[in-house]
Amino acid sequence: MKTKMKTKLLLLCFTCMLIRPASAQQISGAVQSFNQNWLFNLGDVGDGQNTGLDDTKWRKLNLPHDWSIEGEFNKDNPAKPDGGALPGGIGWYRKKFALPLADKGKLIFVAFDGVYQKSTVWVNGHYIGFRPNGYISFQYNITPFLNYGTKPNIIAVKVDNASQPNSRWYSGSGIYRNVWLITKNKVAVDHWGTFVTTPIVNAQTARVNLKTSIKNYSGTLQHISIISSIINADGKITATNTLANVAIHDSLTTLSQDFNIAGPVLWSVDRPYLYKVVTKVISAGKTIDIVETPLGIRYFDFDADKGFSLNGKHLKILGVCDHHDLGALGAAFNTRALERKLEILKAMGCNAIRTSHNPPAPELLTLTDKMGFIVMDEAFDCWQKGKEEYDYHLFFDQWHKRDLEDQVLRDRNHPSVIMWSIGNEIPQQSDTSGFRLAKELAAIVRNLDLTRPITAANSSPDTRNQIIKSGAIDLIGYNYHNNDLPKFHDRYPGKKFMGTETTSALETRGIYDMPSDSIRKWPVSKNSTGKMNDDFTVSAYDNVTARWGSTHEEAWKTIKKYDFLSGMFIWTGFDYIGEPTPYSWPARSSYFGIIDLAGFPKDVYYMYQSEWTKTPVLHLLPHWNWQPGKVVDVWAYYNQADEVELFLNGKSLGIKKKIGDDLHVMWRVTFEPGTLKAVSRLNGKVVLTSEVKTAGEPAKIEVKADRSKIKADGVDLSFITVNILDKDGNLVPNADNKVSFKVNGNAFIAGVDNGDPTSHDPFKASYRKAFNGKALVILQSNYSTGNVNLTATADGLQPAIVKIELVK
Repeated sequence: MKTKMKTKLLLLCFTCMLIRPASAQQISGAVQSFNQNWLFNLGDVGDGQNTGLDDTKWRKLNLPHDWSIEGEFNKDNPAKPDGGALPGGIGWYRKKFALPLADKGKLIFVAFDGVYQKSTVWVNGHYIGFRPNGYISFQYNITPFLNYGTKPNIIAVKVDNASQPNSRWYSGSGIYRNVWLITKNKVAVDHWGTFVTTPIVNAQTARVNLKTSIKNYSGTLQHISIISSIINADGKITATNTLANVAIHDSLTTLSQDFNIAGPVLWSVDRPYLYKVVTKVISAGKTIDIVETPLGIRYFDFDADKGFSLNGKHLKILGVCDHHDLGALGAAFNTRALERKLEILKAMGCNAIRTSHNPPAPELLTLTDKMGFIVMDEAFDCWQKGKEEYDYHLFFDQWHKRDLEDQVLRDRNHPSVIMWSIGNEIPQQSDTSGFRLAKELAAIVRNLDLTRPITAANSSPDTRNQIIKSGAIDLIGYNYHNNDLPKFHDRYPGKKFMGTETTSALETRGIYDMPSDSIRKWPVSKNSTGKMNDDFTVSAYDNVTARWGSTHEEAWKTIKKYDFLSGMFIWTGFDYIGEPTPYSWPARSSYFGIIDLAGFPKDVYYMYQSEWTKTPVLHLLPHWNWQPGKVVDVWAYYNQADEVELFLNGKSLGIKKKIGDDLHVMWRVTFEPGTLKAVSRLNGKVVLTSEVKTAGEPAKIEVKADRSKIKADGVDLSFITVNILDKDGNLVPNADNKVSFKVNGNAFIAGVDNGDPTSHDPFKASYRKAFNGKALVILQSNYSTGNVNLTATADGLQPAIVKIELVK
């Protein structure tokens, strides 16, 4: 199938700004980014791998790249609204590069962090390999097919995402993660060839073991030395181990080294202290390979009665599930975009991430190591029986072993990874093949890593579940079934619990339907939607859930109450493209997030912040723009106080206190314009004050950058929030003004958004309508330092300018 897309002239202008001109990029060094100066063609090409192909009219771009996010929303796109209603198709990538003569005799590899999907790679017209899984990382040895010196090389990659639907959420299309060119000597550490473990850890000492696999490509016996050093966060060597004069035959040799660290600093979610292990391979007095392995020293336990503990201290796992898209950037990976998401979650009190439902970008685990998140590293959304016509079940039999091994080998050194998940809501959980496959998959994991428990996310976690029955999993994973959780041990005595997926509450930021204490299940059944909102919105009062789900408050109250419930992974942290439950078209992205697609928190974010952090919280909702005389439900989330008093235009409306397991307080207030003010107190002393004012007509634009200084590296980002204000500076809660953006300087607009799940405006544009008063523009750097001004304008509104500095 071929998919045609209209390419906007504006988009081409954006993309051209990314490119550093080069005819054949000169590559040398151990590990080099291979992202720059690719050519791209949307649509199939006969013999696209041929070196003599005329590609002069192909589009120039840098990776990572997602072509689907550049397309137009259409209900007839084969991905359907569940897949984001964006186009797929086939795309070709080509890149010309040169290698120095000095690299002749070395080994050259190309490594892809992820290609969606069904990628085929050629080098200089020679077939290299095929990988169908769109989320797995893989590497090819391309040495036999290369040219050196002045004669260039051409790598060609065909990406086939034409057979759809193949995903239950937005997947993106293309080489959407980073690509690397790796140069090695003929004796070197193998790919993902180190494994660091901590068999003994306590406050006094840590025993560290490093296993290193050395590959000998020379064809002759080699003698080498291995020097491995553990380096602390201050850059000081804390332990060293040397293996001298080791014989390496023409094969893979695995060596073991032990270390003792006195008084280790332990990795935790509050203090994610990191060591690293630097391994040097030495031959004839020369260092021929260097590999760094991350090391976080920690110990943990899941107890059937007490739940989870980290470093001997009880810790409730406060997690979210998230898909891989980055909102307006689509699936195209960007480290800063992901870091921003994690920062927002961390400020909420979140301490755990589930990689729903696939291996993540490797940078996610680097960030979770550094920022202090626990990770459930998940492998599959289906096994032999699929959920969509063209999903991974077509490739499972041939590829599951290789894909799962590659995932574990890649990720097992990250201290943030605490558990493996072998599958999500697997259709075969209900038949005997699930029993057999669960054992097989768990054995694959345990053959490579015995240091972490294994779970599976079960949508039918009763005693007939074949995955659970198999005994293959260490943690009994429950998806939903909130009312069953208190009686978990009646069903599974002595077993360990994990809330692998919880909640599935629904909200649209800034929308409020009353009465707020009436819970709606939308849609009401598989066959009937029932009465939902005609404008495809959902109330943000935390009073709407999917039919299988719970409100945020219901789910958290249950998990909070029982120690044996180790924790929860809420569906979801962020809204994501696709799966627009409870609606379908014209909705095209989800309503599940605690935070919307643009990264703007919904009100329930502050409930979690009040419960999960020590940050003082007093959050008042809703906005205060209503029809005169309307009775409005006013909520307050708060902590570190024993009461909240509400005032309207200076008149007290009474004091409210949380009683029992309450998580908010509420007043019913007859609307009149003015100022709604809440005051929280502890023992009579004011803790916080929060105000919401009736806004007038839109009068001006406000722009705020999350960072005013970014790197001039071609990839760094500044996320700029756009607020529509009245003349007094109040956010106008229903403003939908169209805002246009202009950039002066060495940067470009990477994407725009507003968090509206029904908007069909393009993400790649120089304008965006506000949604409930807010919009977002993402500014991406080029390669030159200096100042960049972004100007935001709208008809009838006072414009705004923000300055961003690009630095080396």
